[in-house]
Amino acid sequence: MVDRKTAVVIWKGDGLNFQGQLGSGYQFDMSGQASATNGGSAMEFLLVGVAGCTAIDVVHILRKMRQPFSHLRVEISGTRAADHPMVYTDVEIVYIISGHDVDPEAVARAITLSQETYCSASIMFKRAGTNVTTSFRIEPA
Repeated sequence: MVDRKTAVVIWKGDGLNFQGQLGSGYQFDMSGQASATNGGSAMEFLLVGVAGCTAIDVVHILRKMRQPFSHLRVEISGTRAADHPMVYTDVEIVYIISGHDVDPEAVARAITLSQETYCSASIMFKRAGTNVTTSFRIEPA
């Protein structure tokens, strides 16, 4: 079975402002001049896609491992090449897990499984030549 995803981008008629529509029905603003009022940039959406993909994996895996976590935050930052096409050359992902008695080895294993097996967005970045690094910290709930 092929898992086909769809999206549409529609120019709003002014500047470089667009509306994105996902096949799921979700809509959002996107802009070539990204701001809190215009919407995010296409390159920012690539980052949040990677962060969301790996976050879903890590939550799922930690739950299966019965880890007592109550919160997960994934922070991602990327460095782009100076010349066009200005691809991401380096991406850093930081996982912040909150909970009591969370096993650091379980967290490390969940991140490794996400990055090496399950997170298609991260793996796609890596296959395109992006250097992806990860780290994590566990904070009390």
